[in-house]
Amino acid sequence: MIRTLPLLIAPLVLAACSEAPAQEAEGDSAPTSREIAAAIENAEPSLAPADRDTFAEKFAAACPSAKAVNKASCRAQGMGSRNFVCEYSLGDDEYLRHEGVLSAADGEYVLDNPEKVCAQGA
Repeated sequence: MIRTLPLLIAPLVLAACSEAPAQEAEGDSAPTSREIAAAIENAEPSLAPADRDTFAEKFAAACPSAKAVNKASCRAQGMGSRNFVCEYSLGDDEYLRHEGVLSAADGEYVLDNPEKVCAQGA
């Protein structure tokens, strides 16, 4: 059994190796430097990651009657995500008891579901 195992695996390995160059040949060629330059020029500008000051500004605009944001910690919702989950505290509170989401829209961050976020601080 052990002696026949390499004989059974060898054709599978050879078949896999012979298909790889054929797939590369069928694919598109590498982009030219002009195509790369055009893509960079047309790329939309990226926003800096959301931080405490960004969240405090958007929270104050959405919830003018709420206490000011004391502390905030924002982290991306996932790899490549343009949304940030921010845990925050209000007034003199030291603990991050509340949570809000900032989403990128039209080149700036927007507070998602402001009614719910403002109700947390009431």
